[in-house]
Amino acid sequence: MNEQLVNDAGIGLRGQHTSYVLDNKPDIGWFEILADNYLSAGGLVADQLVAVRDCYPLTFHCVGMSLAGTDSLDMAYLARVKMLAQKIEPEWISDHLCFTRYGQHHMHDLLPFPYTAEALLHVAERVTIIQEYLQRRLVIENVSSYLQFNDSAMTEAEFLSELSIKTGCDILFDINNAYVNEVNHGINARDIIDKLDADRIREIHLAGYEDKGEYLVDAHNNKVADPVWELYKYLIDKTGAKPTLIEWDNDIPEFYVLLNEASRAQQVIESYKTINQFEKAV
Repeated sequence: MNEQLVNDAGIGLRGQHTSYVLDNKPDIGWFEILADNYLSAGGLVADQLVAVRDCYPLTFHCVGMSLAGTDSLDMAYLARVKMLAQKIEPEWISDHLCFTRYGQHHMHDLLPFPYTAEALLHVAERVTIIQEYLQRRLVIENVSSYLQFNDSAMTEAEFLSELSIKTGCDILFDINNAYVNEVNHGINARDIIDKLDADRIREIHLAGYEDKGEYLVDAHNNKVADPVWELYKYLIDKTGAKPTLIEWDNDIPEFYVLLNEASRAQQVIESYKTINQFEKAV
């Protein structure tokens, strides 16, 4: 793992910012790409990605593995991810604890499922197959949701923890998702943080939600909200410095707005490091 990436904040790289990044080489620790946007062979987009990789550490974020799906794994999709990973050599590859496909239908959303012992065995089997195929440990993200299942026998935190034990996968903890679920479902985000194994959290996501009045939507179209920043500080105090990504996917602003958000995350990281070094010194 790149030591610079371990202690730095990064930004989700979007197409409209790629030329700016290559022309200006902004001071940012790393970038994460939505790998699904780069699975076609050749062309300018692929060349730009290689150029970015030559300047910055990269990670892959995927939305198509359908880890909790009941259809057979899409091995053609995984083959394209593997080929891209062999070319770009990302620090790691992540996807979501959800399903995105049923039959011939590909959903444009990250759909939840009941957290049961049966589901745990099912998802663990699929994650194991994917990890063996990619020859990489997956990093799996908690998701926001807008409904809950009466059949769930465990919490999402318990499910993720058990999944990491069974498969060796790591966790991508999205704080905005946890806060959205706290408001929408009354699931205390701090309780989730307390129950997760800090050593298994490999990456953190920060994003902005959209307030609909009676509920929140994980829209990725705003700055990180103050309650999410407070949860981030709480998490860093618990886990130590972790690679932290600013996600912004809709109503995308100028790059400097994202850079300012990343700088704020970096300040939290640096504050923790300073306090930790002082405590060790005394």
